[in-house]
Amino acid sequence: MEGGSRWSWWRCGSVVSALVVLLALWLKSPPRAVLDERLDAVLSSLLRAERKVGINNVARPRVAIGFGGCVDLLVDGVSLLNKLGVSPAEQPLHHDYLENAVQLAESFAYFFAPGAAAERFMLNDTLFAELVDGARDLPENRWSIGGNAPVMASRMAAEGCDVLLGGSFSADFNDVLSKHITVAGNEVEEPDIHLILEYPLGASWGRFTSRRANRYIVHSDDHNPYLDAMEEFAGKLEEFKPDLLVVGGLQMMDSFPFKTGEREALFSRLADLLTSSTPQIGIHFEMASFVEESIMKDLLHYVIPNADSLGMNEQELPNLLSLLKGSNITVLSDPNPRVATVLDQMREVYRILNQRSKDAQAGSEANGAQGQVKPLTRLHVHTLAFQAMIVTQASQWKNTMSATAKASLTANRHVCGSNDIDLSKARLIMDDSFSISREEGSQRIPLQETKPVSCWNEEDYEICVAPVLVCTDVYQTAGGGDNISAAGLVLQI
Repeated sequence: MEGGSRWSWWRCGSVVSALVVLLALWLKSPPRAVLDERLDAVLSSLLRAERKVGINNVARPRVAIGFGGCVDLLVDGVSLLNKLGVSPAEQPLHHDYLENAVQLAESFAYFFAPGAAAERFMLNDTLFAELVDGARDLPENRWSIGGNAPVMASRMAAEGCDVLLGGSFSADFNDVLSKHITVAGNEVEEPDIHLILEYPLGASWGRFTSRRANRYIVHSDDHNPYLDAMEEFAGKLEEFKPDLLVVGGLQMMDSFPFKTGEREALFSRLADLLTSSTPQIGIHFEMASFVEESIMKDLLHYVIPNADSLGMNEQELPNLLSLLKGSNITVLSDPNPRVATVLDQMREVYRILNQRSKDAQAGSEANGAQGQVKPLTRLHVHTLAFQAMIVTQASQWKNTMSATAKASLTANRHVCGSNDIDLSKARLIMDDSFSISREEGSQRIPLQETKPVSCWNEEDYEICVAPVLVCTDVYQTAGGGDNISAAGLVLQI
């Protein structure tokens, strides 16, 4: 009897302990209904912010975008590597370009584990052809329009712009473009193929597990690095009279085997095109994955000083900042940075580039020279968790709050592959509040569901930050940055 009594008390105590644990978990994790209500409030508020500004379809904004284009072949990266017998690397290693399967495995592992986007040129044409053939045979492969310029052009046309697109495409490629896109460039028989190795959050390859969904891009493109549409594009610019000029796709020139002086000559021609445009026209440069220090220096000399606006992700921002501060470029950075970290980096990029602009302007005036030296007036950084913009007050860029909201919504729409946002496939991963700087004592801003886009003024600029409803059922990550940047620009021109 005594033993039975002890057994009853033990069982009762176990039940009570279990109930205490469950209660603690319930208190720690908000019920699903509460989370759903919060997501719904954030979505409704972002949609209201986006709709505050409309596009005039009678006088559609005119945007000129260069350069290049390709066809993307999208596959599950792990499935393709396994199919072709590419064994997981023993040690992840960074490579500027790829020459064999071992380097491919090492480079893929280097970016796959942290879940960072990357793009690499493959010198080995035979290996690249084998990868493409293997990708064609995978049952769930998909083809889509690729290249920074065509992707941005397609988004801007869909959002209500008329677009002049600089690139050389095949007839089939031209046929699928929007009627609001005019192509300036030569027609080619076969478009270049870029292989997009996508992977979801939690994917496994050998001993590696991805910390977030992303992609690794491989190409063997020998057309787009030459910006061969530049001359025809430049010739049509004056007649087109754009409100905005966008430059992207320059990462195709990274690690490409140019002859001596070829790349510098191309950059010089591009700088001439940018400086010859009407000063009132905004110029946006969309960054990408650059690994060669020499090409980053070329960008700082020929392109970035001629741009009013820059767009980039959480990997490209510290890469640019590191070079601006005289350090080596940063190939791999935190794929999930805090808001305060990103804002501090953005402020520093903004400050350094505008100080360089002032110094260059002063030097030109002292020498009696006339030159177009553009200050940076807009900086947009897109991350998985949030969107952040710095815009100079009283500059030509308008509607910053609505543009940040639209960029946030576009992130979900593109990655989930649907214009309608399904909250059952979304979550917030941005903190409930964030510091505006890493400096001690910095202000903290709470995330308000009914007013999720936080904007405030500092010095001569406005900052806006918006949370992203992160897509949990990933359809496609490739082209995400281009779609997000393009959507944000549409409401600001």
